[in-house]
Amino acid sequence: MKALFDLHTHTLASGHAYSTLKENIEEAGRKGLWGMGTSDHAEKMPGSAHPVFFTNYKVVHESVLGVRIFCGIEANICDFGGTVDVEEDQLKKLDYVIASLHTPCIRSGTARQNTEAFLHAAENPYVKILGHPDDSRYPVDYEALVPGAKERGAALELNNSSLVPGSTRIDGRKNAARLLEACKKYREPVVLGSDAHIWYDVGRFEEAFALLREVRFPDKLVLNLSPGGIRAVLNHPF
Repeated sequence: MKALFDLHTHTLASGHAYSTLKENIEEAGRKGLWGMGTSDHAEKMPGSAHPVFFTNYKVVHESVLGVRIFCGIEANICDFGGTVDVEEDQLKKLDYVIASLHTPCIRSGTARQNTEAFLHAAENPYVKILGHPDDSRYPVDYEALVPGAKERGAALELNNSSLVPGSTRIDGRKNAARLLEACKKYREPVVLGSDAHIWYDVGRFEEAFALLREVRFPDKLVLNLSPGGIRAVLNHPF
């Protein structure tokens, strides 16, 4: 398997990451990625960037050091109605939006409530990736989440960071396997994300690839493996 892009990466601007955008792009190039997205946390995450940071993405060139660059955001889902902490006028300017549940931003509910939070977020026309739905701190019902995401045109993320030893997420590998089985059943695509918070994790998918092989997940449902796969999660075609 060879991933062509990684859309889930963080820079110093997130407040709890440790590399610059240039360092991340350099690593993407070293790993042979065609494209890289930068997706710092939206403002409700403690220490993260002010909204003006994201409005200034216009200074980032389309291609840097031979890597195609996409400018996005990891929005925080703030309630069970799926509200995200990014205004619509800003969402529409971003190349893509990941929407995730984070402990500093929303308390966990029941599996039904957490599932509804994801699905309501996916009703936002600019949210096309649901981030790391694999954490037992936020239990979800995969039999509802997966077909619901497919109906709304949102891809589910297989987050490599959830699978590595020492991850703060609970039962990440077990839950990711359950997610993949449901995605196979409903023919719902997944998008791989490194969730890199330091440069050397950009494009790191070894753990995700191992799990994909273990559950015999179809390559054609992994968006990162297809040259056109990225178009499924972008807000602006290219």
